Amino acid sequence: MSGKFTRTIELTTNIAIITVAVLLSIVLIKNYVLSGPGPNAPGPPPTIPTGTKLSVQDVDWAAKKRTMLMVLSNTCRFCTESADFYKKLAQERAKHDDARIIAVLPQDVEAGKTYLNKLGVAVDEVRQLSLDAIGVRATPTLILVDNKGVVTESWVGKLPAEKESEVLNRFLMVQAARLHDLTRGMTTGALFLR
Repeated sequence: MSGKFTRTIELTTNIAIITVAVLLSIVLIKNYVLSGPGPNAPGPPPTIPTGTKLSVQDVDWAAKKRTMLMVLSNTCRFCTESADFYKKLAQERAKHDDARIIAVLPQDVEAGKTYLNKLGVAVDEVRQLSLDAIGVRATPTLILVDNKGVVTESWVGKLPAEKESEVLNRFLMVQAARLHDLTRGMTTGALFLR
């Protein structure tokens, strides 16, 4: 009799566990798969719209063809984690006289310089500005600006490798230069064939 009672309890327990698992699965599927993100669900912060005219005191946009604003904060984990890319960006910029990098931080200029030195990131200038002053909601944000102070592109957050390549190409016009060199080489080759 005791064996029959034990089997009944085991069977009842197993049925209860299966029922709870099925109900939990239904709730999870309903809440996380079928509903999708809600209206207030966090997503990537918005970029600065292309065509926005920036006004930053004492920045002469016409001094260079392109300016990269690196909007950072010394309290931003993603800024620190992106330091290797920023170093590469600065090293490549050093090869181009028509481009510059201005680091913009909400902290004072000395704190900004200390932070960038600690990361090993060399920039042309460090500015203190509130994020709101340039329409930025999150750090890191990279803003590419032309020689008229107009935003041509922006990127928000820690970037994956393919986006880092895109930033380098857009900022330093690498693709255009390569295409020009390739075209020039093809023209020269055509002249040799004549």
